[in-house]
Amino acid sequence: MDGLTTGQVARQAHVNIETVRYYERRGLLPEPARRPSGYRNYSPDAVRRIRFIRYAQQLGFSLQEVSELLRLRFDPEIPCSEVKQRAEAKHGEIERRINDLRRMQRALTTLVGACTGEGPISECPILDALEVHAHGGNGLTEGDADNGGAA
Repeated sequence: MDGLTTGQVARQAHVNIETVRYYERRGLLPEPARRPSGYRNYSPDAVRRIRFIRYAQQLGFSLQEVSELLRLRFDPEIPCSEVKQRAEAKHGEIERRINDLRRMQRALTTLVGACTGEGPISECPILDALEVHAHGGNGLTEGDADNGGAA
């Protein structure tokens, strides 16, 4: 019987065997036929599908979103604009996350710059800023680092 075992699919797709099984349980891979021995017998298309899934994940798509993309991929009635809209939405989401990460980076740069690393822990400007923020204040801001870390 022609076909691939789970191990062969995993090796060719550069994933762990458990990943293949997980994708199958999630419905991202169709359930394969079984050999007389009971082993799964995947078509070569399983490797391409796993590579599709992995690349989509690398682009930031969740497994739920990948599932939708796969559904769209095999529905000839769906226009390409549907996929483009999803990709544009994902792009916007990633842009927002990048902006959030940059904001966090600036805040941490400010906090690290306000701390000499010397003195008792009770006077640590980083911990003080976190504590102020925990009580509803803003903690250190970027401008605070310029005036010696005064909060």
